[in-house]
Amino acid sequence: MVGILIIAAFFRLYNLTVLPPGLYPDEAMNGNNALEAISTGQFKIFYPENNGREGLFMNIQAGFLKVLMPIFNNTPEPWMLRLASAFFGILTVLGVYFLAKELFNKKVGLLSSFLIATNFWHINFSRIGFRAIMAPFFLVWAVYFLLISLKKSLSATSYKLTAVIGGIIFGLGFYSYIAYRVMPILMAMIFFYYLYQHREHAKKLWAALGFYVIATFIVALPIGIYFLKNPADFMGRTTQVSVGVSQSPLKDLAINTVKTLGMFNFIGDENWRHNIANAPELFWPVGILLIIGIILGLFAIFKNSKHEARNSKQCQNLNDQNLSLRDISRRETKRLKIFNFGNSDLFRISDFGFRILFGWFILAMLPVVISDEGIPHALRSILLIPPAIIFAGFAGVWIYDWILERNFLNDPPMKKLANIFVSIFFLILIYQAYYAYFIQWGQNPNIQGAFAADYVQIGKELNALPKDMPKYVIVQAGGVAVRGIPMPTQTVMYITDTFTSDKQKTKNIFYILPDQISKIPAGAYTVTIK
Repeated sequence: MVGILIIAAFFRLYNLTVLPPGLYPDEAMNGNNALEAISTGQFKIFYPENNGREGLFMNIQAGFLKVLMPIFNNTPEPWMLRLASAFFGILTVLGVYFLAKELFNKKVGLLSSFLIATNFWHINFSRIGFRAIMAPFFLVWAVYFLLISLKKSLSATSYKLTAVIGGIIFGLGFYSYIAYRVMPILMAMIFFYYLYQHREHAKKLWAALGFYVIATFIVALPIGIYFLKNPADFMGRTTQVSVGVSQSPLKDLAINTVKTLGMFNFIGDENWRHNIANAPELFWPVGILLIIGIILGLFAIFKNSKHEARNSKQCQNLNDQNLSLRDISRRETKRLKIFNFGNSDLFRISDFGFRILFGWFILAMLPVVISDEGIPHALRSILLIPPAIIFAGFAGVWIYDWILERNFLNDPPMKKLANIFVSIFFLILIYQAYYAYFIQWGQNPNIQGAFAADYVQIGKELNALPKDMPKYVIVQAGGVAVRGIPMPTQTVMYITDTFTSDKQKTKNIFYILPDQISKIPAGAYTVTIK
């Protein structure tokens, strides 16, 4: 796991100062809010500019800026904003290990964490200053601690601390990304299925859930109160991009579902900022493992459902057949031998893990398919990454165990050959991740425009000019207005640290619209943002 974390850190931190190039205005908007919060001391729960954003990520970015800017000549740099994303990305890799280990076993945990560590989709958003990268982090750890607290409550061990930690983490997730808000349904599903399986421990399970929910409620209460007072901010852009405003909502919903499912193996996001345009979101071997994992999960749920139904029917006739519950359990284990493949224990566990993954997958798809903008959309689909990766990790371990148990591999040289093949496969995944991000994507000229690299250059040119020289930025670019100035200007404002009017006066940098050009004094330096 330490090795996997090193790999994850490398892909999320290497060359972060230069890649991605530039700074997209949405990232810069976050940075400007963070800089203003530092100067005013007013850290907000919700920042209403740019269609509104939950404030936690910007406040964390402010912490990075406050520490790093004095070290680097008090100059804000794009990478300072992106360090927060890298931090959450690395810790998500660790969280996937613990969650997959809890759902299945250690081998599935290790493989799943390796797959997400080398996944372009997750690497990319771990290097961009968007708040959405927090959503999978919080949800992975929140589900893990919920499972741990429920399990501990069964054995009468201390579950209160883990329940409170899980509730705090889950509550913080509501400050991350709008797609996260459907996830209380997942937590309810997990609890009630767990309760169904362990009805004899209902009192303890309800107690564990109580601590979890109370902690969640307390942490999420401030943003809940904010949304009660500002209901328009709760939906943000959701109503603007919803399929509900289209002329054929059901047709669009079906098309969006097909496109979203197809993004894993066929055609992915076409936006160069989110993806290698139109490339599948998963490297093709991992995409195949995802399909196998989903099939295995459906098969396991189906078989276990039949097993439970058969057990229930047989229990009604225990006296007639003179069978014990243990006898029935042993007989059903033999019937599930198709899964076991000899010594493999993957399918001897409950299908509970698969039910969680399917529930998570379906809920994470909902905010994506009900939108009607840029489908498939890798950013809006970010919560799909953990369940997809764990499905693939399960399938990989299942295939590996199946191969090792074949008779022709009893010969030690053959086992050695199989392990060499697996090692080569891991090396290919590492190389592919490097090539895809740093070469195929990183060296493509399209990403210069995708991240507004020319706006960063304008900001640096303004910084190099004398402070006493009047400098005017003529904004011809369109976009959502932020304090009267279109959004694209945010990049220049961040690089020059001139978001507020006071700093604009101090640095002699002013932003005007085309109809105000006559106000520019003679001798002033001018530059145009198009």
